[in-house]
Amino acid sequence: MIKQILLVGAGGFIGSIARFFVSRIDIHYYFFSVPVGTLIVNVLGSLVIGFLVGISEKGTVLTADMRLLLMVGLCGGFTTFSTFTSENLALMHSGQYVSVIIYTGLSIFLGFLAVYLGYVSSNLL
Repeated sequence: MIKQILLVGAGGFIGSIARFFVSRIDIHYYFFSVPVGTLIVNVLGSLVIGFLVGISEKGTVLTADMRLLLMVGLCGGFTTFSTFTSENLALMHSGQYVSVIIYTGLSIFLGFLAVYLGYVSSNLL
């Protein structure tokens, strides 16, 4: 049990730091007040987890420990759904309803597209 906790924690540590750096994009670029850094993090995280799910289905390429490290830890630490929802709430509170619709729509559509492309790309190996 300790080993699994450490694997998830290590992956989460790396994922959280990576999320911090990618989400800093928001400082320099906004598209209709949409938090672009968080959008990129969620789409990229969806792509990676889709790829890892596809690889996992191939058999023993990823061990259970590697799945914990990469899928639960790294992707869990990297993606920011709770940040996404709180940013939408802030946009709503500031009356930017069009931005809420754009941000939510892009996050869901691009996130699903990315997880699908990640999954499909795993079949190329």
